[in-house]
Amino acid sequence: MRLTLSSTTLNSRLSTLSKVLNSKNSLPILDCFLFEINNNILTITASDSENVMKSTMQLDESDADGQFAINSHTILDAVKELPEQPLTLDVDTATMAVKVVYQNGVYNFTAQNADEYPRTQELPANVTTLTLPANILANNITRSIFATANEELRPVMNGIYFDLTADALAIVASDGHKLVRNKNFNIKSETPAAFILPKKPANLLKNVLAKDEGDAVIRFDDRNAEITFNEGSLVCRLIEGRYPNYNSVIPQNNPNHMTIDRRVLIGALRRVLPFASESSQLVRLHIETGKLEISSEDIDFYTSAKEEIVCDYIGNPMSIGFKGPSLTDILNNLDSEEVTMELADPSRPCLIIPSEQPENEDILMLIMPMLLND
Repeated sequence: MRLTLSSTTLNSRLSTLSKVLNSKNSLPILDCFLFEINNNILTITASDSENVMKSTMQLDESDADGQFAINSHTILDAVKELPEQPLTLDVDTATMAVKVVYQNGVYNFTAQNADEYPRTQELPANVTTLTLPANILANNITRSIFATANEELRPVMNGIYFDLTADALAIVASDGHKLVRNKNFNIKSETPAAFILPKKPANLLKNVLAKDEGDAVIRFDDRNAEITFNEGSLVCRLIEGRYPNYNSVIPQNNPNHMTIDRRVLIGALRRVLPFASESSQLVRLHIETGKLEISSEDIDFYTSAKEEIVCDYIGNPMSIGFKGPSLTDILNNLDSEEVTMELADPSRPCLIIPSEQPENEDILMLIMPMLLND
């Protein structure tokens, strides 16, 4: 069996797929990529038994259909240093000998029998289906994943929650201290449905979908999801359990509104935060008309910092405390030039909303305050 393809295309696809693989696998065959040739189309598969990712590409030429498995380290090492050029793979299906011919040389190694490679079960036909632009899905995952938790007691908090309702698709993440809720009003369903996407497949999708200009189709049931996109697909096991009622923690009446330049606020936080207590990382915001004062201190080491920046503020003067890194993370994961912080009082959650929302979307972030010792 002989096939020819671009070296850089192969390297790019293998690099993406390699992120699926675990360093230790229960089945030795899962250390390999599965290569399947059908009708001049090459499909490469990587799996860790819970996540199965496939990438498809058109071959320059092939003389037969077939399949084989190649150790991931072997093939990655073989192609990563090659400049752009045609690569020819000659595979002897009887002996599993592989010869990779490139411009000035040749590699020889052995493949494995593809029959041992585990196959994924097809999802049933009657599953819930969502279709949305791949780049919008990537943006929503990127904007949310930083807020997921790392909890053993509540594993449902460790993933991104997709909540399909009659109004919109909400994509939510929270660790109990911060929360992200993205709403897309173009996607809705009279039949409510939901699933929790684990962090590993979310990261895989974030990387592969960012450059995709087509649509992503998500099919899911109670246990598994299949996401299909232009260059391939991902099948993953979902987190089982009931996600907390995220809407109940979002305060509705917030009379105090501060609008501020996002990058200016991030800069001030970065300068003030190194002087905060290492254990609490508390920063104090004192807000009054036209002015925000950010301060921090570490009593144990006699360090402190204070900076004033300009803001638009409607409301009563207020001092409120936040965990500095959490506030910085939220601001870094928004795109707008300005953000509005909506506050009720120093003991209630603060909402952070971009001043300009994407079309047909509603982005909201929430951060819990920290107690100030006045």
